[in-house]
Amino acid sequence: MKILLTNDDGIRAKGLSLLYGAIKEIAEVVVVAPETEQSAVGHAITLSDPLRVTEIKDNQKTFGYAVNGTPADCVKIAVKAIMEMPPQLVISGINIGPNMGTDVIYSGTVSAATEGTILGIPSFAISLDTFKDPDFSYAASFAKRLALIVMEKGLPRGTSLNVNVPAVPEDKIRGVVITRQGKSRFVEGFDKRVDPRNRVYYWQTGKVIIEDVDEGADRVAVNNNMVSITPIHYDLTDHKSLEELKRWRIF
Repeated sequence: MKILLTNDDGIRAKGLSLLYGAIKEIAEVVVVAPETEQSAVGHAITLSDPLRVTEIKDNQKTFGYAVNGTPADCVKIAVKAIMEMPPQLVISGINIGPNMGTDVIYSGTVSAATEGTILGIPSFAISLDTFKDPDFSYAASFAKRLALIVMEKGLPRGTSLNVNVPAVPEDKIRGVVITRQGKSRFVEGFDKRVDPRNRVYYWQTGKVIIEDVDEGADRVAVNNNMVSITPIHYDLTDHKSLEELKRWRIF
């Protein structure tokens, strides 16, 4: 079994390293990840510039390949150019910080898994719900367990999994729950500053507003120390609105 690992935090990220250590116990691993952090780039791909691939070594052995592109680029070039045969599974992560609610739209981590799904490969993204002093050990162990299950069961066509792990010790994890994407929004602010050359620039700030208290939502599950697994699909059609819009008689 061959598994492709990627992320959006960059090939030197600790979360990717811990994931690699866990997954190599069950499969042959190929790492193709951005050479620099690509957080919140969504599903962007590179069309106007060449992609360059650099082999990364660890103790004189190949750890993986760094790409000067986005997470989606990494999956594309791994499957179509770097690997001789497509992998049986794509795992994106372990991301530092959660990817829940509307964050999923912006997430490079989730988009890498989505790209794997578009290419017909079972895929999942995994994130840890903290930005401070992350301990990836349980998330890495869980990723290994989930990888074995996905390889055995498969995934529905067009569906990837978005996994979020609470940042608590393993003995505090209360279980695993299948969730839906919750409702949340990021309320932006822009801190106006002036650089040494007296030019104005802005630094984006803000906070996430949770609009969901339903127990089936991803954020609620993680807040209750449950691992959240949300099946997501790249078909963004609002099927509930199709018939209503047809009645508008636009033409």
